[in-house]
Amino acid sequence: MNGARAPRRPGRWPALAASLLLLPVSAMAIDLAPLWDFSRPDVSEQRLRAALETARGDDALVLQTQIARSWGLRREFARAREILAAVEPQLAGAGFEPRTRWWLEQGRTHASATHRSDELTPEAREKARTAWTRALALAREGRLDGLAIDAIHMFAFIDTAPAEQLDWGRQALAVSLASSQPAAKAWEASIRNNIGYALHQLGRYDEALAEFERALALRERSGSAGSIRVARWMVAYTYRAQKRYDEALAIQHRLEAELQAAGETDPYVWEELELLYRAQGDTGRAERYTALRAARPK
Repeated sequence: MNGARAPRRPGRWPALAASLLLLPVSAMAIDLAPLWDFSRPDVSEQRLRAALETARGDDALVLQTQIARSWGLRREFARAREILAAVEPQLAGAGFEPRTRWWLEQGRTHASATHRSDELTPEAREKARTAWTRALALAREGRLDGLAIDAIHMFAFIDTAPAEQLDWGRQALAVSLASSQPAAKAWEASIRNNIGYALHQLGRYDEALAEFERALALRERSGSAGSIRVARWMVAYTYRAQKRYDEALAIQHRLEAELQAAGETDPYVWEELELLYRAQGDTGRAERYTALRAARPK
């Protein structure tokens, strides 16, 4: 999904995350989706470098920004900045997409999902904000709505109060809903997830549930099995906050069964089952899930 973050759950930020109904002035260049596997940035780098061998012009510049991103995902931020610095002199004559992506990735070397909280210093946050502000301006000028949303949703990494994240999420959603561009439309489920999570943190559970249910419907229409499971988890997570324990248990047990059938486990599902059984006073079943989580390899 053009590098969109996966939907996030509490304790996990893999998955938070402006414009125009006009056709883009600067057409999106190379299709990056087949080249990216965000769970394996090293493999993604190999694919990106292979594509770079025959790429020219803006495509080559875009690929180099993504190679830099692959290093950031491995927490090699200095290496990512080195690659971007080597690309920078070529940007003067480049189109909107490579320039926008360059500033997006420059910002992500200072603040991102892979940064530890102690690394998000005031200086790092300001550098990221400057970069993403530039990226957003370029995306708007180039009418690249998907990249505009990417820039908007990144601000939630530095403006971390739930009310601030809610505001950024709503700005991103407005772009997605107003745009006719597929790259922007593809963000809607992730944006609604992030809005829902911000509302949940604010204790506005009914509103949060409405967003999570919309995100689930979108995932069921065109998402992967994994993204659908996460969307269901978010609904059940909110049911627990609303004390709708039986409904939450039904969803979490369904997820548990689906994961077992796929030969997978998810400690977040076990954690929710533990919390739900404790809320119902069923200590025996709760302890079973405590033990499963403790025995899971780290």
